[in-house]
Amino acid sequence: MNFVLIIPARYKSSRFPGKPLTILKGKSMIKHVYDQCLKAVPKDSIYVATEDKRIADHCKKNNIQFIMTSDKCLTGTDRLCEVSKLVEADYYINIQGDEPLFNPADIQILIQELIKQKNLYDVYCGYCSIDSEDTFFSFNMPKVIFNKRKELIYMSRAPIPSNKKNEFKKGFRQVCGYAFSKKSLEIFDIKSKTYFESIEDIELLRFIELGVKVKMVEMSKKSIPVDVKEDIEKVLFALDNVK
Repeated sequence: MNFVLIIPARYKSSRFPGKPLTILKGKSMIKHVYDQCLKAVPKDSIYVATEDKRIADHCKKNNIQFIMTSDKCLTGTDRLCEVSKLVEADYYINIQGDEPLFNPADIQILIQELIKQKNLYDVYCGYCSIDSEDTFFSFNMPKVIFNKRKELIYMSRAPIPSNKKNEFKKGFRQVCGYAFSKKSLEIFDIKSKTYFESIEDIELLRFIELGVKVKMVEMSKKSIPVDVKEDIEKVLFALDNVK
């Protein structure tokens, strides 16, 4: 199976401008992500997709392949749509540019799932269980619910599944490792957000709303997404305690 790994890296983040170039323990966030990906797949299969010359220049300096994409992209997946028109592949694996601790083993799990399913699904998304109330009730962390076949039913920033007492009992969160077939990206490429995607600000919902099944793949709990500046402290703590 022919695949490439794309790391979307947007400089003009509304919640955290310049996030990909933030220095963590002497190394930029995007370089941390790239180095984790490099532990799982060959260098020639990895591209950073960005809209910003500063990130492109940083990639050049660090000998990282990159592709310039439009600054009009609404989401990281829209950025992958552009890449899919320039780079030919069966599947496009997406590891977010704000996942400096992404587990390389989870990338391998995703690749093995692609091989195992043999084109049965067009979209794959990582998930893991939630262990804390703080994570469950955080609106920065998308939660997922799925059926017995592990096909995504819905994803929300709200605490789901919920109950009358608003208590945390059990939940699952998104892990930001995805795989998209070329066909799914063609379907996704409608240049506007769908209804629930727009409300939740979660792009995976666009696939659900457009009738594309999303296969959930269980991954580790090691990833720490950096959504806002306050998340940096969690990452630095984890880097200090890497064995």
